[in-house]
Amino acid sequence: MDWDKLRIFHAVADAGSLTHAGDTLHLSQSAVSRQIRALEESLNTTLFHRHARGLILTEQGELLFDATKSMNKRLEAASARIRDSEEEVFGELRVTTTTGFGTLWLAPRLPKLYEQYPDLKIDLMLEERVLDLPMREADVAIRMKEPSQADLIRKRLMSVRMRLYATRNYVAEYGMIERIEDISKHRLICQSPNSTQVAAGATLVQHLMTHEVPSLFTVNNYFGVLQGVLNNLGIGVLPDYLTEDFPDLVRVLPDLESGEVPVFLAYPEELRQSKRISAFRDFVQEEIFAHRRKIREAVDHSPVD
Repeated sequence: MDWDKLRIFHAVADAGSLTHAGDTLHLSQSAVSRQIRALEESLNTTLFHRHARGLILTEQGELLFDATKSMNKRLEAASARIRDSEEEVFGELRVTTTTGFGTLWLAPRLPKLYEQYPDLKIDLMLEERVLDLPMREADVAIRMKEPSQADLIRKRLMSVRMRLYATRNYVAEYGMIERIEDISKHRLICQSPNSTQVAAGATLVQHLMTHEVPSLFTVNNYFGVLQGVLNNLGIGVLPDYLTEDFPDLVRVLPDLESGEVPVFLAYPEELRQSKRISAFRDFVQEEIFAHRRKIREAVDHSPVD
């Protein structure tokens, strides 16, 4: 198949219009139309239905578009690797992680990364859905479980546990609870049961709910849970990585916590040599080391009863 015709076909399928594709490719509408007709003749099939609202792919066109999308992703990956300088770190880096970790831990630390690499352009995509890294939906991911996709380089960064927290003001007004049964006298703030979340956190909430919690405030991500806690709505289930950045939080029921949640960084094998990936990976690892060190120092210097 003619690569140039496939490139034009992909642009038309993506735009749904000969005119819009021509604008993107800097070609006239008639030139684009001729290339599409030639491609259809070479394949002996119809790729588009002509409709008043534009062009609609036929079943055969859908099959070819799936193939050109995959090719386009691979070409983008190759282009990214070629653009990576051996001496400098620059260009776009698409990072995906969960809303909670991205907003509460990663984003506040990114100014340090930009200080090192001012020409880096980070596109931070926060969502619970696991993006397809081999298909280049993102360049690098930080996830709360080990990625199952093939052809990925993965590194375990740290472990997280879900714990109960309240503010110092809340504890001063309502008192510190000593037994899990006392949760029945407080409002519980947690992720909503129907939202995507780590199993360990959901299991801890289910356990707490067996103690007749009278009032509940649920949010679909930990950023919202934190806001509820900081505004003294009640006692919240939150990840333990927040303690460094929010010193007003007080741990409630110190012996109660979720199971261990592993945190992994992953990226496609084909981006192994990417300078941007290496810079981001090293930065995150250094920040995690610093985070652990501060937590240890805080524990070592905490007053002994």
